[in-house]
Amino acid sequence: MQNAKEKYGVKAKPTYDGYKSYQYLDAGVDYKEYELAKEIARVEPYVYEVSDEQEKLVQKIIEDEYIVSLHEHTFITPANIDSIFEFRRQGRDWTGYEGLSVSGLDIVFENYMDGTAFITSNAGWKWNDVLHDLGTRYSDFAHQDMVIRAERIDDLYRAKKEGKIAFVTSLESATQIENEIDRVDVLYGFGVRVMGIAYSEANALGSGLREKNDSGLTVFGHKVVERMNKLGMTIDVSHCGDQTARDVIAASNKPIFITHVGARALWDISRLKPDDVLKACAEKGGVIGIEAAPHTTLTHNHPDHSIESVMEHFEYVVNLCGIDHVAFGLDTLYGDHVGLHHAFAGALSIKSAHAGPQFEEVEYVKGLENPTEAYQNVIRWLVKHGYSQEDIRKVMGRNVLRVLEETWAK
Repeated sequence: MQNAKEKYGVKAKPTYDGYKSYQYLDAGVDYKEYELAKEIARVEPYVYEVSDEQEKLVQKIIEDEYIVSLHEHTFITPANIDSIFEFRRQGRDWTGYEGLSVSGLDIVFENYMDGTAFITSNAGWKWNDVLHDLGTRYSDFAHQDMVIRAERIDDLYRAKKEGKIAFVTSLESATQIENEIDRVDVLYGFGVRVMGIAYSEANALGSGLREKNDSGLTVFGHKVVERMNKLGMTIDVSHCGDQTARDVIAASNKPIFITHVGARALWDISRLKPDDVLKACAEKGGVIGIEAAPHTTLTHNHPDHSIESVMEHFEYVVNLCGIDHVAFGLDTLYGDHVGLHHAFAGALSIKSAHAGPQFEEVEYVKGLENPTEAYQNVIRWLVKHGYSQEDIRKVMGRNVLRVLEETWAK
């Protein structure tokens, strides 16, 4: 672990003992073994440049404050990304424990890979496949001591005290419930605490962001919003169409999240949200997480996707909505994220969601390549650009915790 600390600067979680996913099973006997991408230094590690004094403050913030990712996929892709469909079909994902141990993160809204749970279908979002995906990852979590499943507020606070990382089980869409509202309760029972209304395609609840005709939240969608409010499951509209997002915000009697997004005013693609949706979320008390998946949060000032373009979106949303309503859901993973997007372009409608201004493709987002380096570099950027420790405390975690205090069952 010393090598990883030297590369990234953050002390490893004391509860990490070197565990690797499924080491309690026999590779080649209990599952097919794949060569996985590197968690540490898949590409040259990037440390955002700050002074020695600023770096001391960065490390103090990581040590003292709650560092929260509002949206992440902490799985490790296969080294050969061309094998991803076969890899996903076995229904077993590996978690980047080593990388997470030196990430500085205390709370991760883990979204697994349920949209690509291709065990029985290439379309994804099948009920049994989603439950299989959750159960298999939970089995792995149960065999190690660093990651804990967070189902109540107290779990979030105790994780940091115990040197652990709290995973909040999140799903990007409710597509898998079909027209069965009690499945929301079942998912809650499986530990799901945040759920999106729709992904790119429309479902029984409302429209996704790729639909040309967004008719808004359906009657069934209104019932699901009401049920989620009653259960204490926080709502996400990151992948909803604009009108559906507006309707959800209006229908919910509690604040919501837009967990991973940017400002369409800076880069005109449907994957990002217009000002009125961002402001409506904030006015209802919600929080907007800034996105960094490759080729999303670009800007005309920074058309090569990097930490600078992402942070331009951050400052725009802060100026629009206020510092109390912004956080980071950088949407990173361990492996070739760009290659993954190419592989899933059809299945996840990525191409249509990114249609807009022309841009030069990058191999990875410089400074935000994976969960290990991303959140430390954001803190470095904030420190270097003169943000107060109180404002950093808010955007790195406290804003998110406030919404959960209001939305989760006590």
